[in-house]
Amino acid sequence: MSTQDRPVWFITGCSTGFGRAIAHCVLNLGYRAIVTARDLTHIEDIAAGHEGRVLLLSLDVTDPAQIATAVRTAEAQFGQIDVLVNNAGIGYFGAIEESDHDEVRRMFETNFWGLANVTRAVLPAMRQRRRGYIVNMSSMGGVRGAAGVGYYNATKFAVEGFSEALSHEVTPLGIKVLLVEPSGFRTDWAGRSASEAASIIEDYAGTAGARREQIRAGSGRQVGDPARAAAAIVHAVESPAPPMRLLLGKTAVSAVRGKIDLLRADLETWAEVSESADYPGT
Repeated sequence: MSTQDRPVWFITGCSTGFGRAIAHCVLNLGYRAIVTARDLTHIEDIAAGHEGRVLLLSLDVTDPAQIATAVRTAEAQFGQIDVLVNNAGIGYFGAIEESDHDEVRRMFETNFWGLANVTRAVLPAMRQRRRGYIVNMSSMGGVRGAAGVGYYNATKFAVEGFSEALSHEVTPLGIKVLLVEPSGFRTDWAGRSASEAASIIEDYAGTAGARREQIRAGSGRQVGDPARAAAAIVHAVESPAPPMRLLLGKTAVSAVRGKIDLLRADLETWAEVSESADYPGT
């Protein structure tokens, strides 16, 4: 396979964690990659040994002008973007009542609007070529909510709904969508990348507070391996029968199974009442 025939991956948020692991994975496979981060000094080392196949770009996904420039530069350099990985994201810990609205809005700008705007920027060329792959990094927290991360859950639930709808719209055009739903991995999500509520309400100490302490204490000791996660994502993208959702980690599998059980229990228990809300005879 010549260099020009190798797939082109565009990856956001590559300074740490999943983004960095995915960048290393695809470059080690001989693919071409646009590797982005807000600060280029954090990703310069990724390019070593991959000259000619890698393009490093500064990108803050909350800045529409930077998004447009990055996508335009990538397409000019490599001619196309085959796989977009929307990985950039941040966390925030706090009970709903404790949370600072400005911090929450900042998280939505990154986790949801940044993802949506980068997606919209790459879609025209993918649609024209009638092929492409959009990988949206969600979370098991995009399927099942938990105390202490309610607003983070909300950003990821938004990503889930957005991605499902997008898949219905673009699958007939030859473009695929993959939702990645990890559990705890040794990324920086629970460390430097996450802020937390400054105002603590004692009534939530046993719920949101306990969860926040658990997440912080486990940072750096999670069982999930980002390198293995990156390989699993590439495997799913290249599969002839890819999933719509890719859970990563045993905890994610267990948590989502539990959510399915809860949904099924409510559905079946209340089905008669639910169906009674329609007009009679319909």
